[in-house]
Amino acid sequence: MATLALRDLVKRYGKTEVLHGINLDVADGEFVVFVGPSGCGKSTTLRMIAGLEDITEGHVKINDAVVNNLEPKQRNIAMVFQNYAIYPHMSVRKNIGFGLRTSKLSKAEKTKRLEEVATMLGMKEYLDRKPNELSGGQRQRVAIGRALVRNPAVFLFDEPLSNLDAQLRTQMRLEIKKLHQRVGNTIIFVTHDQVEAMTLADRIVIMNDGHIQQVATPADAYHKPANEFVARFIGAPSMNMLTGSATNTGIELWNGASIAGPSEILEAGRKLTVGIRPEDLTICPPGAQPVLSGTVSVVEPLGSESLLYVDINGIEIIAAGPGRDAPLPNTSIDLRADAESFHYFDVETGQSIR
Repeated sequence: MATLALRDLVKRYGKTEVLHGINLDVADGEFVVFVGPSGCGKSTTLRMIAGLEDITEGHVKINDAVVNNLEPKQRNIAMVFQNYAIYPHMSVRKNIGFGLRTSKLSKAEKTKRLEEVATMLGMKEYLDRKPNELSGGQRQRVAIGRALVRNPAVFLFDEPLSNLDAQLRTQMRLEIKKLHQRVGNTIIFVTHDQVEAMTLADRIVIMNDGHIQQVATPADAYHKPANEFVARFIGAPSMNMLTGSATNTGIELWNGASIAGPSEILEAGRKLTVGIRPEDLTICPPGAQPVLSGTVSVVEPLGSESLLYVDINGIEIIAAGPGRDAPLPNTSIDLRADAESFHYFDVETGQSIR
């Protein structure tokens, strides 16, 4: 196991800078997930850690040792890629054992290690099969096993579940989570899927345009986003963003409705972006004071609940409705939300005000 540190990491391709000074500390045994839109720099960062990309500026440290000038094989890391990269002509046994080909272990120790890993991954009964006799999930387990058998200091996963169908991705997420709980190795996992990030990570690193936007636990990234980008990116469906302005007594929304805002932001005339997650915006019960009122344009049934797309003065927002007996399209509804459910962002910088 190992600690990992990134210090002022910069990557340029010619005159184009794609990473702008990345700083991050990863604790021993921590599961950290890099997440962000395509082109944000997450895979480039991973490849620099692995030694597959040259570092323009800054350094990578594994266990307090700078590894910038070390070859990938000298860094004691193992990488699992999006495509399985397993050998079709080799059995599962030989594919997993390939990770030990250069080790100095005896034949008996290699066999013992291979069988331990195969048992851990539930692949022991498949050791003599060829990859074309396996399912997609089993092939991905073989790729993970080839990395795991080496017992590396750091595991690097580069979107390893992207080629799997939805049900298999859910299953593999659970297996990777259980695997980390058993072996306790340091893991860096790259994905563009926020569900993978939220379910797997001890901490999430949210990136955009070559910058780290926030490093936080999944709960904090969701409930305490550092800025408007994180608030929009984390959560499905995305957070509703409304325009408003502060008064001496509260926040006045664009539609004329008022909500009680925290005292520290009540500066008269201050322009704000007000965020509210769809699940926090619900149908107002009879007799209660609504925050917003509008007309349902689309209903998306999800089983346990429904998503309501509501038109309010030409602005579409998303609210949560019941799974049964949801309002029909073209129905007028009132919506409510608790005051503490609102998020406030500076209009110019996009940073969270609270």
